[in-house]
Amino acid sequence: MGIVERRLTVTEEAGLHARPAAAFAQAAALAAAEVTVARADAGQEARHVPARSVLSLLTLNIRRGDEIVLRASGEDAAGALDTLARIAAPA
Repeated sequence: MGIVERRLTVTEEAGLHARPAAAFAQAAALAAAEVTVARADAGQEARHVPARSVLSLLTLNIRRGDEIVLRASGEDAAGALDTLARIAAPA
């Protein structure tokens, strides 16, 4: 199985802080795939943190308008990224 990657701009009003971060982590925990998150503006030095960890997400200080990179591997990786994208960037 390969790695699926998606870049997106966070449109959630609060970014990925507090409640949105908790919802994001809970959704990631329900997924069969392993998912990581990184700030896109960090370039190649980007620190990828586990999407299942609220504390790790909070260390990235992701705000509305920031671009992030989601990476997933494992069963239903694409589906996991779809679910998490809906939380971070609701339509």
